[in-house]
Amino acid sequence: MRARSTLFTLYTELVYPDDTVWIGQLVHWMELLGFSEPAVRAAVSRSAARGWVMPERKGRRAYYRLSPRVYWQVRQVRRRLCEMHDAPWDRLWRILVYAVPEGLRSQRDKFRNELVLLGYGTPAPGVWVSPTADLDATRELVRYYQLEPYVELFRAERVGGEPVSRLVERAFHLEEAAARYRELDARMAALPQELSAERAFVELVHLAHEARKVLFFDPGLPPELAPPDFDGREVLKRFSVVRGRLREAAAPLLVEATLP
Repeated sequence: MRARSTLFTLYTELVYPDDTVWIGQLVHWMELLGFSEPAVRAAVSRSAARGWVMPERKGRRAYYRLSPRVYWQVRQVRRRLCEMHDAPWDRLWRILVYAVPEGLRSQRDKFRNELVLLGYGTPAPGVWVSPTADLDATRELVRYYQLEPYVELFRAERVGGEPVSRLVERAFHLEEAAARYRELDARMAALPQELSAERAFVELVHLAHEARKVLFFDPGLPPELAPPDFDGREVLKRFSVVRGRLREAAAPLLVEATLP
């Protein structure tokens, strides 16, 4: 776990739905995870320089607020981790097609990276598909990058063509996702029943970190589309249960985040 990526996990798992946290709390949490205070402050400073977080003063204390853009990303991760594993599939594909001019190449590349965050994969150049992506969030993304003239977005029932398993295989990195789900599941299975608050905190953050990383490889495949022995949704259901148990055990450390 790298410092800046871990900061994103802390905001996602421990700060959300708020977007602001005291730097002293971040330092405390990160020290529990093995990072030194200078490393934490350097990571926060670099994040501020990139515009990911914004400093605020409240009395004598320094706080850091997520930028609106990063908060939007956190909200998408939370939606996919916490809300989608029980949702039935409507049997419609979300299909996005674009033809972006070369002059907007930088915008296009950033746009594509965030399409992956929403659960899209690309089976062919300029074509992105997902069985589960949120259409409102997709439209927000298109508007943010001002690509409305170059993008077509629609839902459709898939009829004919190549086998759906081939489409899924070409669009998404399911082997990598399956391996990561196995690692996540094994880590959860190895947890002891009784944990100290500190150990529960560390395990909670590590599990949340790995769970959000796997979202870049798995679009949230419904059982109808998943290959044999691919149990991503079941692993996320187990993660939801384990997450609740760890949060309860780590509560003394989490409550501190609400102090002024």
